[in-house]
Amino acid sequence: MKKLLLVLTLITTMVQAQEVKQVPQISVSGEGKIKVIPDEATITVAVENTGKESAEVKKKNDEAIDKVLKVIKQAGIAAADFQSQRVNLYKNYDYNTKKYSYVANQTISIHLKDLAKYDKLMMDLVDSGINNIQGVEFQSSKIKEYERQARKEAMLNAKEKATDYVSVLAGQKVGKAILISDNSSTNYPRPPMYAMMKESMVGGDAMPRETLAIGEIEITSTVTVSFLLE
Repeated sequence: MKKLLLVLTLITTMVQAQEVKQVPQISVSGEGKIKVIPDEATITVAVENTGKESAEVKKKNDEAIDKVLKVIKQAGIAAADFQSQRVNLYKNYDYNTKKYSYVANQTISIHLKDLAKYDKLMMDLVDSGINNIQGVEFQSSKIKEYERQARKEAMLNAKEKATDYVSVLAGQKVGKAILISDNSSTNYPRPPMYAMMKESMVGGDAMPRETLAIGEIEITSTVTVSFLLE
């Protein structure tokens, strides 16, 4: 009896599988690419001091940070747009001199919403005690809007491709989308570190007239879409 039931189950499954119809569809990729000029930047700077006594090193670093924070505030940057990222005080051993020293450092991230203030801010920061410029990342205040635009262009591009392929098939046209896979990315320009240090720390007549090459932000939206064929 069990063998009979097993045979009947197999036959039923095979019949059902044969009755499943292949759904005509087409899968294509689409790309939308937007290039925009940055209008903001996130600047990461740091103060670091070393010495023989931990209290002395910390005091020296704190005094420099106090000057740095005052410079940032004087530049009209809102309190919500700058923040201490890392604060360290540690003991370091020099294997060459066989002596210990103390290192104090603090990193500050600044969201600069007006790039016209970049040159003066950087020079003032260096004068106030900044001795490490860790990076500048250029951004756009309208990045979400541009990302949406890129996604829409990617979908339109996919639909155009599908329509082109199906146009040579008699009696068929592109129907609704049944599956969408996204693989989008945004590339932010980052100036070389050595260039930033050179541009920010020279002074007087040697100061170059143009110190920023902000480039472009490239927003790419890539999708894979499966359309029904009608």
